[in-house]
Amino acid sequence: MVNQLDPPSELVVDRRRVSRRDSGQKEAIHTKHEVVDQRKIERRRQIDPTTCERDYSDQEIDFMKAMDDYKRRSGRQFPTWSEVLEVLHSMGYRKVAEPTDIML
Repeated sequence: MVNQLDPPSELVVDRRRVSRRDSGQKEAIHTKHEVVDQRKIERRRQIDPTTCERDYSDQEIDFMKAMDDYKRRSGRQFPTWSEVLEVLHSMGYRKVAEPTDIML
């Protein structure tokens, strides 16, 4: 006895004549967009979404770069507070005075 296959219940027709991946569309897309200045990309990495686009001090930018470098080298996206203190110590920060209140 021969088993007969049932015809498919749905028929799918692909009407695309050319695959977009093979047609060289990538070049057309890249020519539309302007070349982005490298400084703008660097600035975008430094923006903290919780603070919007406020101006950071040089010390804050140095700390953010040091933390980013640490996260890349260690492979840890979310460092512990002990690791944050290690980064601060590696930057040369030391406790030399009595603690003061934080001015918000």
